[in-house]
Amino acid sequence: MRYNPLTAEEKNVIENKGTEAPFTGEYDDFYKDGVFVCRKCNAVLFSSQAKFDAGCGWPAFDENFPNAVKRIPDTDGKRVEIVCANCLGHLGHVFEGEHLTDKNTRHCVNSLSIRFVPKESAILAGGCFWCTEAIFKRLKGVTSVLPGYAGGTVDHPSYEQVCLGNTGHAEAVRVEFNPELISFEKILDVFWHTHNPTTLNRQGSDMGTQYRSVIFYHNQKQKEIAEKSKGNLEKEQLYQKPVVTEITPFTNFFVAEDYHKNYFDRNKNQPYCQLVINPKIRKLEKLYPN
Repeated sequence: MRYNPLTAEEKNVIENKGTEAPFTGEYDDFYKDGVFVCRKCNAVLFSSQAKFDAGCGWPAFDENFPNAVKRIPDTDGKRVEIVCANCLGHLGHVFEGEHLTDKNTRHCVNSLSIRFVPKESAILAGGCFWCTEAIFKRLKGVTSVLPGYAGGTVDHPSYEQVCLGNTGHAEAVRVEFNPELISFEKILDVFWHTHNPTTLNRQGSDMGTQYRSVIFYHNQKQKEIAEKSKGNLEKEQLYQKPVVTEITPFTNFFVAEDYHKNYFDRNKNQPYCQLVINPKIRKLEKLYPN
């Protein structure tokens, strides 16, 4: 595996398990929205939402991304070291029982071990959000996927209200991703190939305006990329029918009820998951092997 070049200071911390002086690190007093990745290998480690002010002089996180950090007993016999699970680069130490946050955990991390990447997100609607969530969660570079309701006129609608079709919302997902690992163009390419963008207000047997195909763009750059991507799809004539996907400015997104989150992973044996979502995931794995 090829790793990023390191300065002498970075190498001392990451490879030689050194420690930077307290209150000197770049990310000690730093609270922008995004993710923190390993400075050596770019693996995604922590969300900015997990960062808090512990007053210790080093960046503190009360949670890491699943399987991103490995714990190792420290050579001092007292503390627990944390390293990047991918490259085993030294990050710092983890402490529990301090009651600083509800999670009662403090990952005390050297700024020299991590690098900040601003968060980017895509809001996409392509039929049932159980399907779209399951698909985008499996892409390398995607850090978070949440199902919800977008583009409607009612604040904080319920699933039942949206199903009636009179709130204007579409079942959508908010896909947060690391742009250094996956591009917005790639996100859209997956979007086009894992739902049918030629059926108006319908995906398979799911019918209604809440199942329409939409790209909700955040800015002019996303709009231009979406329009170009849609134009290329139409030139390819992949579906042999006109593409009806809307490209519209983002106005709102309301996170769906908890029982919709991670639906596929929690209900893999349900008929809908077996017959509808599983084939889409297999198609994804065939088209875009990680």
